[in-house]
Amino acid sequence: MGGFFGVVSKSDAVLDTFFGVDYHSHLGTRRAGMAAYNPETGLQRKIHKIENSPFRTKFENILNQMKGNSAIGCISDTDAQPLLMRSNLGNYAISTIGIINNSDELVEQYLSFSGGHFGAMTSTGINATELVSAMIDQKSSFEEGIAFAQGLIDGTASILILKDDGNIIAARDKLGRLPVLIGRREDGYCVSFEDFAYKKLGFSDYKELGPGEIVELSADGVKVLKEPGKKKKICAFLWSYYGYPTSCYEGRNVELMRYENGKIMARKDKELGIAQDIDYVSGVPDSGTPHAIGYANESQIPFARPFIKYTPTWPRSFMPANQQERNRVAKMKQIPIHELIQGKKLLFVDDSIVRGTQLRETVEFLYENGAKEVHMRSACPPIMYGCKYLNFSRATSDLELISRSTIMELEGEEGFNHLEEYSDASTERGANLRKAICKKLNFDSLEFQSLEGIVQAIGLPEDEICTYCWNGKG
Repeated sequence: MGGFFGVVSKSDAVLDTFFGVDYHSHLGTRRAGMAAYNPETGLQRKIHKIENSPFRTKFENILNQMKGNSAIGCISDTDAQPLLMRSNLGNYAISTIGIINNSDELVEQYLSFSGGHFGAMTSTGINATELVSAMIDQKSSFEEGIAFAQGLIDGTASILILKDDGNIIAARDKLGRLPVLIGRREDGYCVSFEDFAYKKLGFSDYKELGPGEIVELSADGVKVLKEPGKKKKICAFLWSYYGYPTSCYEGRNVELMRYENGKIMARKDKELGIAQDIDYVSGVPDSGTPHAIGYANESQIPFARPFIKYTPTWPRSFMPANQQERNRVAKMKQIPIHELIQGKKLLFVDDSIVRGTQLRETVEFLYENGAKEVHMRSACPPIMYGCKYLNFSRATSDLELISRSTIMELEGEEGFNHLEEYSDASTERGANLRKAICKKLNFDSLEFQSLEGIVQAIGLPEDEICTYCWNGKG
């Protein structure tokens, strides 16, 4: 995934941008960068790796390195950015969020009609933000170039540009899969993925960009360069998993959605008469906790934390590059509270079940510490497709997904013609999928939130939400 933040102000914008970018750290773990502009030195930029050290540590000396009344920054799970570009449109810094599925095709197209070139990375790959910039530069204005690039891209691209006049251009991806919000303060404006990031800095809501909308920010106002489109497909995982609890997208708060989502699952279990004799409800991992609170409140089963993650020295279970090491770190973090585990029937709510690797180890850990039963609920439907619009649940093969691999084991490729049935717990295939995963991961029971249930919890029309990873409809 990734997130960006920018400020254009009548005073120095670097510190605000530093804090604003830091509040996007939950969206990425690989790279971070900032760029600033002032008339004396022009554009400045710093980029650092953040795999093993957080953004704040890497950029804490930024005020000694950058000055300017306008600045942008990003957290990225992909390539180094922002990039500094020199083109027919002038000098500018650019950052992007999203993914490009047809990058090879676009590179060939660019090279064939422009005679240009790209800086190659390992395995001859190129920086996706550089590719977006190359597409933009084919046109005579930023708004034309951004619309041109977004029209060519198979995938998603939200774009943030810091121009050499100090203004900022912000563009939401063409179908609004990711949020882009504008905040206002008496001395200027900001642009952000997360609304709470600018509210903590004294900005108030100004507007949320619509799908494909492009605006230009100055310290004095916001100019619409391209009106929004009508079709919207915002990612449902923003509420289920990615979004920070204090965030609001399309006017819907993440934490409240998760409470409601858990309540809906609890009501369904009660209706079916399953998992009613439970001692404690808990969330796993941390992003499953609010779903679990909603479940506990509705079911009137006590909420508890049978184990606590030791985060002071292991803040991220995915820091090591090696999968075996990541799994070991995840296990080392879990400290049991034996009184809440020994002889107890436990129900956990996970935000999603993708591959199931760490869940299996968590359940083993619980049984090793004396759990009597472990029941599992997924706060979203079975994931049947690797995401092709963002970086969530991206897989080399869909068979890496536990739902798909289990279907393959049950029925072979023929099963892939019946994915809708497998998603539905009321069908024979749906029941078989849940039983098979229970056996594989050692659950006493397993259920997934229904598509109807999660749409109800989000509270937006289904045709405005991207549900591709569940039903193949993007």
